[in-house]
Amino acid sequence: MAKRIKLIWDFRGPTAQHIAIHHAKHLTDYAKTAGLPDLPIGHEAIVPGMHHMAYMVVNEENMVSVRDALKPNRGTIYNPIS
Repeated sequence: MAKRIKLIWDFRGPTAQHIAIHHAKHLTDYAKTAGLPDLPIGHEAIVPGMHHMAYMVVNEENMVSVRDALKPNRGTIYNPIS
């Protein structure tokens, strides 16, 4: 299995949840337009009401091009829980 990277965009403040949800929709559109494999895209609460994130999982070979195009705040190795 190819190594996968979770690219993360952080949002803070009282509107963070709504912004993260909206950003995840844009990430889904980007993935379809760019022809990326169907991998997880979504949003999560870090601190409910104050810190939320949108994320996109990409294969390692696509990471640099997606990172350069979309400028995530951070990234981590993606290890889904079985």
